[in-house]
Amino acid sequence: MDHAQGTAHPPKLDEEAARHAKRVRIKELNDSPSAGQQETAKMDSSLKRHTALIKRIRQSMASDNRDHILKDLETLTLEKYIDEIAGAVVEGLGRCKTERDIWGAVEVISSLHRRFPKTFTPTITSLLASAISPPAKGSLSSLSPEQKEKEDSARVTRQRPIVRICAELALVGIIRDAPARSGGEWMMKAMKDLLSNDPSLSSLPLLTTFLKSYSRPFLGIVPPSSSKQVSATSEPGTLSDSVANEDQNGDAQQQFNEDAELVEQDIRDRFKRMCEGYFESVSKKLVIEHKRLQEQDKRNHEAYIRSGEIFEDRQQGYEKMTRSYEKLLASCQSLSELLYLPLPKLPTSTQKSESIQIGSNQGSLLSENDEVLDPASKWADEEERKFFEDVPDLRDFVPASVLGVGESTQLDNSAKPEDEKEKAEREKEEVRKLEEELKNLSVDGTEGSAAEPSDDEDADEDNAPTPTPGTPKATTPPLSPLLAPQGPSQLLTALLAKLPDATNRTLIDQAAVDFAFLNSKAARKRLVKFMNQVPKNRSDLLPHYSRLIGILNPYMPDIGTELVAALDEEFRYLQRKKNVVKEFTELRMKNIAFLSNLTKFKVVPSYLILHMFKVCLDDFAGTNIENLALLLEGCGRFLLRSEDTRERFAAMLELMKRKQSMQHLDQRQQLLLENAYYQCNPPERGPREEKIRPPIELFIRHLIYDVLSKKSIDKVLKLLRKLDWDDAHVRRVLHKVFTKPWKIRYSNVSLLAMLTYDLQRYRTAFAISVVDQVLEDVRRGLEQNVYSTNQRRLATIKYLGELYIYRLLSSGIIFDTLWTILTFGHPEGRPMPSQPVSIDMPDDFFRIRLVCVLLDTCGMCFDRGTQKKKLDNFLTFFFYYIQCKEPLPMDVDFMLQDSIEAIRPKSEMPKTLEAAAIAVDEMFSGALQAAGIVGESSDDSDDEEGGDRREKETDDEEDGLEPESPVDARPGSLEDDDDVIIASNSAQENLGPSDEAEAEFAKELAKMVTDTSAESRKVDKKTALALWDSAVIPPTSRKKRPDGSEEINGDDGMTNFVVLTKRGNKQLTRQIAVPSGSTLAVQTRTAQLQDKVEQQQLKQLVLNYEQREELEELKALEAKHRNGAIKIRLVG
Repeated sequence: MDHAQGTAHPPKLDEEAARHAKRVRIKELNDSPSAGQQETAKMDSSLKRHTALIKRIRQSMASDNRDHILKDLETLTLEKYIDEIAGAVVEGLGRCKTERDIWGAVEVISSLHRRFPKTFTPTITSLLASAISPPAKGSLSSLSPEQKEKEDSARVTRQRPIVRICAELALVGIIRDAPARSGGEWMMKAMKDLLSNDPSLSSLPLLTTFLKSYSRPFLGIVPPSSSKQVSATSEPGTLSDSVANEDQNGDAQQQFNEDAELVEQDIRDRFKRMCEGYFESVSKKLVIEHKRLQEQDKRNHEAYIRSGEIFEDRQQGYEKMTRSYEKLLASCQSLSELLYLPLPKLPTSTQKSESIQIGSNQGSLLSENDEVLDPASKWADEEERKFFEDVPDLRDFVPASVLGVGESTQLDNSAKPEDEKEKAEREKEEVRKLEEELKNLSVDGTEGSAAEPSDDEDADEDNAPTPTPGTPKATTPPLSPLLAPQGPSQLLTALLAKLPDATNRTLIDQAAVDFAFLNSKAARKRLVKFMNQVPKNRSDLLPHYSRLIGILNPYMPDIGTELVAALDEEFRYLQRKKNVVKEFTELRMKNIAFLSNLTKFKVVPSYLILHMFKVCLDDFAGTNIENLALLLEGCGRFLLRSEDTRERFAAMLELMKRKQSMQHLDQRQQLLLENAYYQCNPPERGPREEKIRPPIELFIRHLIYDVLSKKSIDKVLKLLRKLDWDDAHVRRVLHKVFTKPWKIRYSNVSLLAMLTYDLQRYRTAFAISVVDQVLEDVRRGLEQNVYSTNQRRLATIKYLGELYIYRLLSSGIIFDTLWTILTFGHPEGRPMPSQPVSIDMPDDFFRIRLVCVLLDTCGMCFDRGTQKKKLDNFLTFFFYYIQCKEPLPMDVDFMLQDSIEAIRPKSEMPKTLEAAAIAVDEMFSGALQAAGIVGESSDDSDDEEGGDRREKETDDEEDGLEPESPVDARPGSLEDDDDVIIASNSAQENLGPSDEAEAEFAKELAKMVTDTSAESRKVDKKTALALWDSAVIPPTSRKKRPDGSEEINGDDGMTNFVVLTKRGNKQLTRQIAVPSGSTLAVQTRTAQLQDKVEQQQLKQLVLNYEQREELEELKALEAKHRNGAIKIRLVG
């Protein structure tokens, strides 16, 4: 491939080319069967050997038997056993599994075909056609669905290798449609018979197997691939057209011409249309099955709402339908990938996530149809409100006699006033304690220890066992409803075993209904015990278990009371063990989370949760701060916005804020409390104001952000060109959009660079401004190093690489950027091991990510010439930079390995810092020797970056490939000049250009710019003389000129001029003598002398300026790097 394109064939195309060459070779042998015929008189005709050969073929045609079979075929007569051999071949093909086995079988059949083309080939063709034929309808009609499914599976397994063998035989010339044609049509008819007589789509895996290996020769389908580097001969403004044409026409990617194809063009087109039509039929069936599955799911949900359960036959039918749908979806996805066709859009269900089996999530966000709650609501969103408030009533699903509602109504009515009275008294007591707490608040934030247990109580209770045992014993659920015992105890055991899998509202509601039917005192005790034994690492189950308790609590209040009492006792025990931090961390989190969720279901009394909050406030230190944060995050918003707890909880929050301000907490505790406080009491803020944009700006943003794609890039380019580029606002919007690549999809960054390349032909200044802004953004990111801008920095560096690929900037700018990324901000531009730098700390690996992204984007283009050497030098220093960092994280290490593997797969990274430093030293020494620069001392230290900067010279190869543009002529940046290291004469003390030299240089630069801009647009006398000077003189006349000047001065005061004439296509020259005092001779001589003087002055000025600059830089670097870590030996 051309280097300018920078791509290679994908491995898949290379493998296909190798297969194609092998098929062509076998087909050439098969086309001359007489070559395989030998004299049978000298061959063995023994029955024993023939029987052994047929047995070996029947056992297996795999590659391990290939050599033995081919040897026997060459030495045995075989004429009397053709039919037996053909039948054995078909049986042995069923054991060919791998591609190597397939090729071995093809070679064996080809050998038989070459020996017996008239007897063996027709027999094997008919047998293979029978082997891959569809099954008879009558044979399957008497089978049950399970037996039919098993038979279809066995048939597909049996026919899969035979289909591959038939495809290969059709390509190598054994199976033919006609003497001069291939077997493509025979194969197409065979596949059509398999697929057309298959309403259950059981033969669909055979088509998938066929397309995986033979889509290229039979259908002409080539995997899409795109060129990475723009060709140097491509014209700006035409790139998007070529890319679009390549995407639309796959023929541009074909490796073989039409003459080399093994299947005719018309057969390929028909075969492809047949497969595409079959894919459309499968897609329609997929959509139908998807709708059926959704409707069945909806019916299951309605049946559950209606009867409280889903019957077993309905459940089994639904599971069977789900398996069939998933199998069809997988097959359709495989066909979509193989045919490069899009999958059909599956309609989404309109119902919400209340399904029994599909799409059930416990914490789903608001859907589009949900209304947004009031900011002052005690719920964060509508889904949370439904989870905690829309609790089903068990009386709608369970008979009242089972719940015992009628028996306990009178007892409940008589006990209700006493409970309310007791509750009111407790709340008054809490209010009184809270007021005392606020009054007794001291300046230092310490409180009385009346609420704390005494040391004696701690000593007595330290040995008390933890009230929460470990993980409950796993119970084995019954395998089948018909075999399992159906007693209440066994049913309850099965129900408790299913609870850990009930992770949505529907399943937990169904569990509550099931438990209600098993309601008994023993069952309620077992449920409470089970709830106390929730594993510490399954905190995701707590909201659903709380909902279960919330559903059961109105009719079984002892469950909620006993569970809350156990959790309260556990909370008190953890308070006594507050000094044990690590062992009880997960237990504390589980306890607080369970209490918080039960509070939202109003199972935990409000006075109890407020008392726990007050206990943590009394000892405002250690683990209690984490407990307070967990309480605020769990139920703080609910308590603060509920009518009965608003005032008391607001006072407690105020007390917490005052204690937080008076105590010196570490940063982690401060962050915990602040996050929890603002989560339960977020600050009020006004609605976000939407920015009003002009219509033209909205249109441009729509084109770039929404419309831009590979297929629409031509349309976008035309619309952008039609904009009013004279309008300053339009130019400003376009510049803003084109210089912010992080606002578009990451995959479209290359398309944005392509658009910039296409616009360069018409708006050169715009393209230059885009490149300038991108380089400035890269520099600004290095200066600031803000974590929040990392994503946009990655997009920007990716955009920079894409701009190079589309030839909007030179390779020198890429290498300058790479070196700047590694050295910017370090003292004297030199990274040191474990040296803290504010913008590039030793544990900050983002610059490595930037380098990897840039190398992944355009690093493959630097694979030859001086660019290859520059990249190798940079990688040497890059490895040293990595060794200066701390050990790389796993993701950065993988990213680095992938990048290096892509551009330099054989390079090895130094294992130690010393090895990396030695490699950098050798690299700099080689660069100095190549540049011919001699230093004074071998101990002079140097900047790590300087050696590569010295190699920045004219790259003839790159200049020949890249078109001239204003971007290519960009001068180097200031950092580039600072990084150049050149040896100097230490005796010279002039370290800078003088004022006169600066003025002269500015004058010459202005004159040069004026000459190239203003005078190039008009033809005057000086231009005419320049054209005269550039006239081509034949070599024969040029040899006569002694000094290379335009005229030859004679001794007689005459000046000789060469006159060019043309006779037909022949150019003639002759000399004429003009007096030296004539106007023509004087003006010509004066112009030549003036040009020579100006050239010498400008040359001397530039050389003096460069020498002074080199002297100044080397003098400064010698002073700074005297004690550097990397020593550079200057060879004199």
